[in-house]
Amino acid sequence: MREGWTSGTKLLAAASLAGVVGFLFVMDVGPREARLVTKALPMVCLLLWLWPVRARHARFIFAGLALSLLGDVLLEMSPDLFLPGLGAFLLAHVGYIAAFLSVTRRLDLPRALPFALLAAGATVGLWPGLGGMAPPVTAYVAVICTMGWRAAALMGSPALTRREQWLAFGGALLFSASDGLLSIRLFVAPLPGLGYAVMLLYWAAQFCIAASARAAPDQAPVPVSSSRPI
Repeated sequence: MREGWTSGTKLLAAASLAGVVGFLFVMDVGPREARLVTKALPMVCLLLWLWPVRARHARFIFAGLALSLLGDVLLEMSPDLFLPGLGAFLLAHVGYIAAFLSVTRRLDLPRALPFALLAAGATVGLWPGLGGMAPPVTAYVAVICTMGWRAAALMGSPALTRREQWLAFGGALLFSASDGLLSIRLFVAPLPGLGYAVMLLYWAAQFCIAASARAAPDQAPVPVSSSRPI
């Protein structure tokens, strides 16, 4: 188990914080190159912090972080790359879903219900402003809500510590909040200052998800009995 604030961890934390502060300064007014570097830096630091990855759960999350980094880069490079960027983030959530499923495949329908309602409500609320973006955005909403459900299903699993369960679940909720605000900014009303909240929630979400895997045990999912649906 890798714990503690080593000199390497402190350096990564400092570099990540510099990237966060730098991007918030240049987000709306800085040159594209500055936005690319500062936005990517926190995600690069998270990937280095998680490396090396040995547990199956951690490998899927590492892939999700890497795909998120790709999405960040694509979205900053050009508005024309919005769909590829959205696709990279969709695949990142698929990676997180795979990570959570590798811990438990318990169906847990009661915990799925709030996320199903969230997906339906978000789709209905955003629909008038989506236009031709309706199919990809609807697919993305479905995938991120599935990710939230699978994070909720982790709660109580003996395969992860209580801390790891809450980090994964908290990260999923923060990611949903970030993307919810982003969708309002893009498709409903571009409220001033909303981008700062989007990014802070996004980085907090990614940190929590990465931290949930950093000390994850290298073990197979706990077997479920035949009487429980999977």
